[in-house]
Amino acid sequence: MSQNPALFEDDTDTTSDGLGPTGRPWPDLPEPTAPGPGPKRATIIAMTNQKGGVGKTTTTINLGAALAETGRNVLLVDFDPQGSASVGLGVNPHTLELSIYNLLLGRDVDIDDVILETNVDGLDLLPANIDLSAAEPQLVSEVAREHTLRRVLKPVRDRYDVIIIDCAPSLGLLTVNALTAADQVIIPLECEFFALRGVALLTDTIAKVTERINPDLEVLGIVGTMYDGRTLHSREVLQRAVEAFGDKVFHTVIKRTVKFPETTVAGEPITTYASSSPGAAAYRTLAREVLARCPGA
Repeated sequence: MSQNPALFEDDTDTTSDGLGPTGRPWPDLPEPTAPGPGPKRATIIAMTNQKGGVGKTTTTINLGAALAETGRNVLLVDFDPQGSASVGLGVNPHTLELSIYNLLLGRDVDIDDVILETNVDGLDLLPANIDLSAAEPQLVSEVAREHTLRRVLKPVRDRYDVIIIDCAPSLGLLTVNALTAADQVIIPLECEFFALRGVALLTDTIAKVTERINPDLEVLGIVGTMYDGRTLHSREVLQRAVEAFGDKVFHTVIKRTVKFPETTVAGEPITTYASSSPGAAAYRTLAREVLARCPGA
């Protein structure tokens, strides 16, 4: 087992026996290699938590960018009417002529007319804006309404290695669509007690979708966000998460840093905005953990 010192900004994150912030030894993570030639079938990951402000969008953008650095083609799907992932990648949602809303409700819209290239090589975006808030009531009357996003993504699944869906902070029909389209779920968990309580409700919803709609859906992992190793509260919440969910909790934790709000203003991921920062290192390590858990990605 090896420790990853790049993640630590202070000595409070490590113990005398070299354990990581989750209280477990660091795993040996292989160096990522670029995917080989041949047909692709993207691994689809839903980034979801019904609680807002837990780092879903930050993790979607920066994990996607870190995966793109490994030579993978990555598509980020902004599935939140707030359009935060779009803003975080330098897109003004108010000026969009087409968004994912048009793909969900219009059969005559080509997905290639909606996908945007970002400033990060290998990273594309399917943007959203406030129009998406109207999609949920309109989808209620649709046949196979839970499968609408899966239908939208099907034509491009063979172009990408990974597709990450940034879900809205709710457990409504849009989130159920994301879970129906996904192979895996990542749950960002703010290291705060009320956020931990909400994960149980989310796992119940995931279990229902798995049982009734998408039997292949799995929880890839829970990632601690907004972690401050100097506070007993953060450490206790992370410890309780490990006690409750075991190895589903990623070894990587994402710490609080002023760099993340700065990247939103800059409209780029932390991997390019502050490439050598601990935050960028954390997301690169998380990408390695994700790839270790998803060998086909």
